[in-house]
Amino acid sequence: MSGLLTVVLVLAVLIAIIIGKTAVVVPQQSAFVVERLGKYHSTLGAGFHILVPFVDVIRYRHSLKEAAADIPEQVCITRDNVQVHVDGVIYLQVLNPERASYGVADPLFAISQLAQTTLRSEIGKIDLDKTFEERAHINIQVVQELDKASEPWGIKVLRYEIKNITPPQDVLAAMEKQMRAEREKRAVILSSEGQRDAAINAAEGEKQQVIKQSEAHRQQQINEAEGQSSAILAIAVATAEGIRKVADAINVPGGTEAVQLRVAEQYIERFGELAKTGNSLIVPANLTDVAGMVATAMNVMSRRAPGEDAKG
Repeated sequence: MSGLLTVVLVLAVLIAIIIGKTAVVVPQQSAFVVERLGKYHSTLGAGFHILVPFVDVIRYRHSLKEAAADIPEQVCITRDNVQVHVDGVIYLQVLNPERASYGVADPLFAISQLAQTTLRSEIGKIDLDKTFEERAHINIQVVQELDKASEPWGIKVLRYEIKNITPPQDVLAAMEKQMRAEREKRAVILSSEGQRDAAINAAEGEKQQVIKQSEAHRQQQINEAEGQSSAILAIAVATAEGIRKVADAINVPGGTEAVQLRVAEQYIERFGELAKTGNSLIVPANLTDVAGMVATAMNVMSRRAPGEDAKG
């Protein structure tokens, strides 16, 4: 009875071992390379698979996820013979598990070494001052070269990024002095440009002020001339209207007597003012004959009236 139990236990262990060898579950984003009798047979994707016992063997296991790998720091020489320390990081992905298994012994080591040599070559093509601003171009060139080399290995190089570029200390000090001098130069240029712009703006302002003043003076003269013209015209119109009113008043009954009285009053008033203001006085011979003076004035008016009527 105990022998039978032993046989059953042995068979159970053998069955468990066989199931463990034949039943395989592949995780998502993974690929297992299966060899049958030492030769490549198939690539298992994600899911459950059954292998032939003692014939099929899982030889390689690959992750299909994008992976990142550090590129060790190395010394590169620029075109102007300056040594710089450069390190980086590379991003890659397995696209063909079969090629990645049989195309190269250690794909990560091979790509890392190729990245270092390609980086040294690209750094040697440019000067030190250009290494910082040409970083993106260097990354693109390294990716292109690595992608061509890794295609037979079934691996896709997605990106390469330079992490640090470290020149020697004496070069860093010289670059700092150069940058400081460049900043001081830009400051002096900006200050001189500001003074120049200020002078130009001031001159332009004075020019505009002179132009505005001249235009204002011209407009003032125009306005004054127009005002004087309007005033003269208004005075002339008022004078003509007054004369017309006087003429109309003379023609009405009693108008002549009123004119005579007005002439006599003005004669006496002006003669009195003349006597007050002057030390010397020329007295007419007929000073007391006011009526004669008025008659003379009326005679002049009667002689001019026909001409004026003709003009009117």
